[in-house]
Amino acid sequence: MDNIFMKRVYEPYEEMDGCRILVDRLWPRGISKEAARFSYWFKDLAPSNDLRKWFCHKPELFEEFRDRYLDELQTDEQKREYISETIEMAARGPVTLLYGAKDPVHNHALVLMEELERLVEVDLK
Repeated sequence: MDNIFMKRVYEPYEEMDGCRILVDRLWPRGISKEAARFSYWFKDLAPSNDLRKWFCHKPELFEEFRDRYLDELQTDEQKREYISETIEMAARGPVTLLYGAKDPVHNHALVLMEELERLVEVDLK
């Protein structure tokens, strides 16, 4: 998916970010809304509170977390709507998904990106 990117919300804003969407359920610590420079906050696109608390950013739980979050993304109607909006925005220009997690390898934004890529691939077929 050429028009959707990911970055930590703490990384500096760049013009090429395009539409910046915060995809965390909770506000990231230590950053102001002005510094975050987001266009939208899709907090309900993030994992449910129960799943977020269960995972607790433990890398050893990531594979099961990934499966559970993918299930949420594929079955929760509100999440599906946010995904559709994101794909529509990406069709018009760059979209950057912002997340606060420190771990760049074990976080929900990666799983979300995986689902977005899958859906775009399905649409292209």
